[in-house]
Amino acid sequence: MTKIRVGMGYDVHQLVKDRELWLGGVKIEHELGLLGHSDADVLIHAICDAILGAANMRDIGFHFPDKDPEFKNIDSKILLRKTVELVRQKGYEIGNVDATVCAERPKINPHIPRMQQVMAETMGVDVDDVSIKATTTEKLGFTGREEGISAYAVALIYKGD
Repeated sequence: MTKIRVGMGYDVHQLVKDRELWLGGVKIEHELGLLGHSDADVLIHAICDAILGAANMRDIGFHFPDKDPEFKNIDSKILLRKTVELVRQKGYEIGNVDATVCAERPKINPHIPRMQQVMAETMGVDVDDVSIKATTTEKLGFTGREEGISAYAVALIYKGD
């Protein structure tokens, strides 16, 4: 019998000047970037939390604390790769990931195919197993005021006999 588990992840980072904008492992040209201890890739962080949650392994901050200098300015693709390794050590494989990025600007849709490719390669899954969507908040809230970007993710993992 195959054991199937689902996890949900959420992350948010503030938009600031003098930082690069990384989303889904892809650098996007924009006048603002996301503030964080790592590269602050909000999409990858939400996906990591979804995968870890599905495996009942706490969250990204538990495994990669922002107080640890080892993770200062780290490429979040490394964190995602390590996250997948952690759940594989527990006997799970990634089934699929479905994520949504919430941002007023820049437009995310033109970057989605590249993000899917990068994320699939990083996780060692088929590109068809990585769904990424984008939305705005219709100028409402911190996202609407362009103060930050948030991301939601759901991950399905499975373990065979």
